[in-house]
Amino acid sequence: MPRTWRYASHDEPLIRRVAGEAKVSPLVAKVLVARGYTQLEQINEFMHAKLTDLHEPSLLPGVTAASDKIIATLQAGRRITIYGDYDVDGVTSTALLWHCLKQLGANVDYYIPSRMEEGYGINCESLRQLHGDDPDRLVISVDCGIASVKEVDLANELGLDIIVTDHHRMGDQLPRTLCVHPRLPGTSYPFGDLCGVGVAFKLAWAICQKLGENGKATPAMRAFLIQAVGLTAIGTVADVVPLKGENRIIVRFGLASVAERASLGLKTLMKVAGLNIESLKSDDIAFMLAPRINAAGRLGQARLAVELLTTTDPERATALAEYLDELNKNRQTIERRILKQAKEMVAENPDWADDPVLVLAHSEWHPGVIGIVASRIAEKFSRPAVMISLKNDNSGQGSARSFAGFDLYEGLNACSEHLVGCGGHRAAAGLRIEHEKVDAFRQAFVAYANANRQIDEDGEYDLRIDAEVQLTDVKYPAVLELERLGPFGQENQRPRFASTDVELVEPPKKMGEGDRHLSLRVRQFGRVMRAVAFGRGEWADEIAAVDGPISISYNVMINSYRGINRVELHLIDWNAEAAAGQVAAEAG
Repeated sequence: MPRTWRYASHDEPLIRRVAGEAKVSPLVAKVLVARGYTQLEQINEFMHAKLTDLHEPSLLPGVTAASDKIIATLQAGRRITIYGDYDVDGVTSTALLWHCLKQLGANVDYYIPSRMEEGYGINCESLRQLHGDDPDRLVISVDCGIASVKEVDLANELGLDIIVTDHHRMGDQLPRTLCVHPRLPGTSYPFGDLCGVGVAFKLAWAICQKLGENGKATPAMRAFLIQAVGLTAIGTVADVVPLKGENRIIVRFGLASVAERASLGLKTLMKVAGLNIESLKSDDIAFMLAPRINAAGRLGQARLAVELLTTTDPERATALAEYLDELNKNRQTIERRILKQAKEMVAENPDWADDPVLVLAHSEWHPGVIGIVASRIAEKFSRPAVMISLKNDNSGQGSARSFAGFDLYEGLNACSEHLVGCGGHRAAAGLRIEHEKVDAFRQAFVAYANANRQIDEDGEYDLRIDAEVQLTDVKYPAVLELERLGPFGQENQRPRFASTDVELVEPPKKMGEGDRHLSLRVRQFGRVMRAVAFGRGEWADEIAAVDGPISISYNVMINSYRGINRVELHLIDWNAEAAAGQVAAEAG
């Protein structure tokens, strides 16, 4: 379905005032005004936040009691086991808390469940195993556990001490144990959108404060906490939580922390990925680092990712980084095959064309990769998508991704009678299901979505554009200044621009393996620029068939190659010129 382009209101006197007061270029001022930043105090808070603006950890619900119990356990010499998760948020949470406790002399280890064999979250069999190996240990969950009511009940029955730290949506009942969570009922933490590693960071901070002097961490632990902000930034970007408030501060200063204080394993992984550690951006985390860390968990070897982030052995770091890189290549191959099958499945079922959600299931799909493909399918077909991997034992494991604000967590819960279990967020969720229930679940989920259509504030399929500009406006100095609005990510997207009356300099080209990507050279008022569209190779033939100029919407990026920096357009959408004019007129 074509997307409607919605332009932000253009108040030229206001833009001039903001540019003058904030001492920014007109291009940056246009973006600030488009996003509601019109007062100097508001702009300064957004653009010049300080690390000291983070909330004191003692404000986080449950953290005081949890840190007290952990310190008592540490001082008693009892073992502490960090029970993590297999995604980037869980891996960084595990590594961060392990580093903290290890520096304090704790007897600490970690347990990461297998994605394929154990699934998400705390499971009963692993608790029995941990209790059998050492019944006196303390288990601390990170990035999981808030929905593990029966599992925590089992731990209580066994006499196994357990603390739950998490950030996911809570059910009607909480685990019967000490919980640390930014949204615990009856509490009022100032920022509820921390991810799992954000919660782990606050817990580590609280522990360091209590073991310091006069409520302050020792110099050594302060140095650790500054380094830990880097790990927290990686998990925060990868988990696609809103980059506002504390998350924005964490990522902004975390990027600098990674550049200055990255661990051996992280440095090695960045080198293998071809990243420049001195100029790391949130995009580099999202598209280069996170996929490599995630690949280990997706293919059942998440412990290796934690080991990479905790090792001090250079040879082991190199071997692990190279192995994760290879796993990521394998993941990409599997992903392409599943995506092709999923598209074919939709094409073969035309009766799904008007369904507001898609539910796809296949016995050959790898459960560790379907979440990525669900994102691609949701974007391709402009609707939420659920991808289910059917196993030989009559069970199915699914991953769901949202579109246009649809609340997956509520939707799956409404259809829970057809599921073995489910959990997650508004935007991303997971489920377990029996084979014979898939069709009934599909019908129920479609019915729920039809009855609960949720629309973004500007319309379900809108593409919100910060400003219409000319290509001559997006020169290197102006684009470099736009980076001051970062770090970019969820709820603080890279600025989106549009240009009309754009001509093709030459026919569009497909590029990349399988002709998956698109390359263009475009011209407007004499300025020629390169544009690319990743994963949109099919646009090449469509654009080539247009007789006349086109309109394009895009992000602007600086492409560095062999020491030369050039501005490049990353195409988001395009329209034939006549249609684009009509859409702009409708948008006002």
